[in-house]
Amino acid sequence: MKRSGTADLPLHYGKVPPWLYERMSILGLSIIEIILMDYDKDEVLRRLADPFWFQSFGVVLGMDWHSSGITTSVMGALKRSINPNSQTLGIYICGGKGKFSKDTPLELMQVADKTGLDGNELVKASKLSAKVDNTAIHDGYQLYLHNFILSDNGNWSVVQQGMHESDGTARRYHWHSENIVSFVEEPHTGINGMPRGEILNLTDGKAKQTRKGILDISHTDSIKIMSDFSRLILPAHHDVQASDVDLKRLGALLYVTREQQPQNFEDLLLLEGVGPRTMQSLALVSEVIHGTPARFTDPARFSFAHGGKDGHPFPVPTQIYDESIDILKKGIEKSKLGNSDKLKTLNKLHQIVTATEKDFTPNFDIQQVIEEERQNSWKYGGKTVFGDAPKPSNPKAIQLSLF
Repeated sequence: MKRSGTADLPLHYGKVPPWLYERMSILGLSIIEIILMDYDKDEVLRRLADPFWFQSFGVVLGMDWHSSGITTSVMGALKRSINPNSQTLGIYICGGKGKFSKDTPLELMQVADKTGLDGNELVKASKLSAKVDNTAIHDGYQLYLHNFILSDNGNWSVVQQGMHESDGTARRYHWHSENIVSFVEEPHTGINGMPRGEILNLTDGKAKQTRKGILDISHTDSIKIMSDFSRLILPAHHDVQASDVDLKRLGALLYVTREQQPQNFEDLLLLEGVGPRTMQSLALVSEVIHGTPARFTDPARFSFAHGGKDGHPFPVPTQIYDESIDILKKGIEKSKLGNSDKLKTLNKLHQIVTATEKDFTPNFDIQQVIEEERQNSWKYGGKTVFGDAPKPSNPKAIQLSLF
């Protein structure tokens, strides 16, 4: 088992509105189903153990791009939609936030009864991963969320999050059972968090001489941490700025989905009739499904799929969101009947955008793109936690040039 990464996020409070939570559950399940169809269960676990992919996944579902709330909301939505289908999917999600995290051992034993897995070993893995991040790494974060995700073949990932109340940040820790050697020697696949100078880290291999075991945590020298796994550190500002986004990738995507037409690409003919704005969302959803790990270093870019619940970079376009869900669900249904053409088309869309990036030179103002999205939001059923997006009384004339 190895920790795969971490993420440091500004603490955000408040609940996800029902209109978004319902959509997150459906779209999240659809994305996981397609990853299972096109790859396998281990790939789902690998993705969830990657802090960069996890953040991008949450953003494409309409959560605020840098918020700590992504962790609780995404895991809650996935547990709600995946667990009723666990026997078919072969994926189970245990635990949760606060008091629900304490249910993890019981839930793991119930899964073990259904699958024949060793429940005691799973419970041990769950407790040790929490013990390491809560006790063995003295970074000032207290865990308040613990989710244990496992497949029916016995592999698993852990997503858990701690709060640092004094400075208003949260740190998300990711673990992955793949290639695990020891719980007490650099087990993480990654941590998402801000640097805090010297941190007492009893899981570092250099501390072996002073560490007798996971419970013997009182004597060791302070040593540097977080040099060998993925770290995602997100800024405090809420608005999406040019520095938060890979403009070459975003520009190429906007060019393909806005300036080109499906009939221009033989591989995209099955998407003919899909509007440019929905195509824009589908391209980003497809990237979350098929993109390589290196493509998720700028999670803010994925907010250009379905906006953010707080209105950054723009309100959630619920009509576009519903079209994305509808296209994915129909593709999944047809694929189950032996016709995977529509799902293959989504992969082709991602490949075309990626190929376009090679010769694309970004020459556009991202703030103009955001302003255009905001002005048009009312047309697409735009919503935020504050209410419906209003029709602008005096819309600005925007001349957006992408090339």
